[in-house]
Amino acid sequence: MKRMMLAAAIVVAACAAPSPAELAAGEGVVIYPARAVVTMAREGDIAEAVAVSGDRIISTGTLDDLTAAMPSATVDPEFTDDVIVPGLIDPHVHVVLGALQYNLPITPPWPMATPHGMKAGLPNRDAFLSALSDIVADAEPEATVVAYGYHNLVHGDLTRTDLDAIAPDQPLIVWHYSSHDFYLNSAAIEAAGFTPALAQSFHGVDLDENGELTGRIYEDAALLVIQAYAGVILAPENVTAGFHGFSSMLRQAGVTTTAEMAYGLFGWEMEDANIRSNWSSAQAAGYHLYLVPEYRSLERTFGDGKVQAVLDMVSGVHQTPAPVLPRVKFFTDGAFYSQTMRLSPPGYLSGQSKGSEGLWVAGPDGIVSAIQPYWDAGLGVNIHSNGDAAQGATLAALETLREGDDGPGNSFVIEHGGLFSPEQAETAGRLKAQLSAASHYVFYMANEYAGPLGDVRAQWISPLGALTAAGVPVAVHSDAPLAPPYPLRAAGVHMTRATREGSVYETEMALSAHEALEAITLDAARVLGLEAEIGSIEPGKRADFTILGANPLDTPGADWESIPVWGVLLDGVKRPLSEQAAE
Repeated sequence: MKRMMLAAAIVVAACAAPSPAELAAGEGVVIYPARAVVTMAREGDIAEAVAVSGDRIISTGTLDDLTAAMPSATVDPEFTDDVIVPGLIDPHVHVVLGALQYNLPITPPWPMATPHGMKAGLPNRDAFLSALSDIVADAEPEATVVAYGYHNLVHGDLTRTDLDAIAPDQPLIVWHYSSHDFYLNSAAIEAAGFTPALAQSFHGVDLDENGELTGRIYEDAALLVIQAYAGVILAPENVTAGFHGFSSMLRQAGVTTTAEMAYGLFGWEMEDANIRSNWSSAQAAGYHLYLVPEYRSLERTFGDGKVQAVLDMVSGVHQTPAPVLPRVKFFTDGAFYSQTMRLSPPGYLSGQSKGSEGLWVAGPDGIVSAIQPYWDAGLGVNIHSNGDAAQGATLAALETLREGDDGPGNSFVIEHGGLFSPEQAETAGRLKAQLSAASHYVFYMANEYAGPLGDVRAQWISPLGALTAAGVPVAVHSDAPLAPPYPLRAAGVHMTRATREGSVYETEMALSAHEALEAITLDAARVLGLEAEIGSIEPGKRADFTILGANPLDTPGADWESIPVWGVLLDGVKRPLSEQAAE
């Protein structure tokens, strides 16, 4: 029954195609020979050429075989010296959040790629406070100042007293690099009308020993800050500029498909308006965008009608600015970066969460009940789950949900997956879980997190090799704006397990070249439920290709981020970067 509900929600549009006789002769077919066509249909499958009709792949093979089979086809030699791979996929970004943050003053803890170029990192507390002081000095005297990029493990603890010293009279808000925390000075607290009473309704409100607000407002309370300062944070001109910059980064990286992995979190009306204005269509933007709605937003807006609301979004009965996938985003715990992910005892050993075990969102008692209605309708699950305690709760919930499966079962994807013990990796494989891993935890944070996690748990950061060995399909994502939406870089660092300090970390957890490329093509499609449509170069799939100057399978992982990108074929249409730069 649940499969019938989902099937009824999805309308499959038939695309125009040549007649069988025309196709057999090659009418309307374009054949692209290349130095290599890396199909990703199976390991080691390399072709000489690929044949395309309209937006569909017809066949792969040798150039001689394809031209002999389709004598009327056109041969386009433009990619003869290039390598064609399946269109690169970043399966987890936040386009609206990125649009908000990329156009703010940025104070990153390490060098950060932005639409405006590389922003230098601020490696210590003094550098951060100095940069923040300069931002305030450059602002209008009465203006509210919002700066993004602070990180406590690099920049030290931050309180309202620190911020008052920089801006005693005007509101100053610092947005943590994780995007889950805000830090407010006294003027910002007063202007928003925040009082210690907030702590009675929200977990994410810090109070000092005297019961007063420290200025840190995070996780479930963070939206209060966005609502209070919507005029600054959600200013339309900033969002538009940030969105266009985000799109440019995706195109430059050769991304053909991405997914907003928390649709509705900032409000349906605001998000719809911005996506319609700034994305509008795949051909207009240069990449396909899909939306995955967030469960708390669905509950708040649609209540008991939340499941039907998703089905209506998927089918088009409820119109949305981009296609909605038949999936829902959930949260088990808090953030990796801001030390609110849920850990097993003894919890955090140092840092701003020292002495605590982090935060639950749905938590052990709430995961199954949150997911079950959607599960019964056949919808897929993408669940944010980071800490080792969170992983235990998420996998226990999956075991319960799987008990009712009467077939292959629903798709269940763990998002980010900051920590996995060896036993949890094996359990994930047994329960047919999939992983969409945050690509950057090892690179940015492995060394910084050794202290807060302790030696044993620090070895469990993103153990992709162990998960792959356990049979878990592994994709990697940027979670942009937290890391740049550059799939080749994201995958390459998991071949080397490099850190930003120049060392390597738990190299036995590295991916092979094939596994790394699969993580940004076929397995990235799989975690979105799109593996029948994209992710490999096979007959019948969408003709989305990324055109590269070198074969990733023959390139050391450390050099993947330097592989030249010519551009893409999107729905069978050539889109070179040289032309997009002029748009």
